[in-house]
Amino acid sequence: MDDTLAQAATPSARIDIDELPGNAIRRLQQIAVAIFLQEAHSHGVTPVQFAVLQALANEPGVDQRSLARTLGFDTSTIAGVIDRLEGRGAVARQVDPSDRRVRRLSLTEDGEALLADVVPAMRRTQSRILAPLPPAEQAEFMRLLQVLVRENNALSRAPSDR
Repeated sequence: MDDTLAQAATPSARIDIDELPGNAIRRLQQIAVAIFLQEAHSHGVTPVQFAVLQALANEPGVDQRSLARTLGFDTSTIAGVIDRLEGRGAVARQVDPSDRRVRRLSLTEDGEALLADVVPAMRRTQSRILAPLPPAEQAEFMRLLQVLVRENNALSRAPSDR
């Protein structure tokens, strides 16, 4: 057997997956979603639906493709989220008068009310996620997290344009 193949087939050292940043980030994402769902359960909104609602409040009339790029999601995922929010009466699609292939998105009155109701749950979620860290470390964690996201953005299967 070739030495290179033998080395590839035999682990050279025990790897503690808890020491891997990718594993820790995946676990933190699971925890963040679980906390959000606990806090927002009475509203029936997922973290991705919240992100869409907030993005539409921030930029009314954005098109679906731009919204996906802003949030760092693929267009098919965003389409499904928008379908569900539209079904709830929270989001409206309008044909762009200058390009009939483009749909402009906006919050309805019900969507604005839903978002206003969910914001306190989102804020509690963020506080609970960061609660184990003292305030100075919370700020440093967020700064470092934003550096990692920004510097690795191009490696995503759906890079954000922010």
